[in-house]
Amino acid sequence: MKDKRNYTDIAGEYMLIYAAGAVIYSLIEIMWRGYTHWTMALAGGLCFSCIYFTENCFKHKRLWLKCCVGCVIITTVEFSVGCLVNRILDWRVWDYSNHRLNFFGQICLLYMVMWYVLCGPAYLLCGYIKRLISGRKASNIKY
Repeated sequence: MKDKRNYTDIAGEYMLIYAAGAVIYSLIEIMWRGYTHWTMALAGGLCFSCIYFTENCFKHKRLWLKCCVGCVIITTVEFSVGCLVNRILDWRVWDYSNHRLNFFGQICLLYMVMWYVLCGPAYLLCGYIKRLISGRKASNIKY
């Protein structure tokens, strides 16, 4: 079914999603590391927007599969932002060089697994937000 809303409605929806992602991502990092950096809010907004988009595209897919997609999205954003802020700009926001199975110190297997786990609640939240915005009843979630 084609979305009949206008571009302004969709842009407003994604601005809300981006802002929510920026706040949530920053809060997760503050709870985990005790601090964050403003670039992580930008990355978090981008990640949550992409996850929200994939939830809308893959709403009938199983949650574990969507978590795989979300994990790849977040890891890709983290790597890209890390290369920019840590390697090119040398801001030293984070360094995973001391973690096993890291790639250039920007991403590592441990955090990929953690992102996979956190994508579950993120996708559920995206589905809830979408239903709230569209006014539809909750659908059955496939696990």
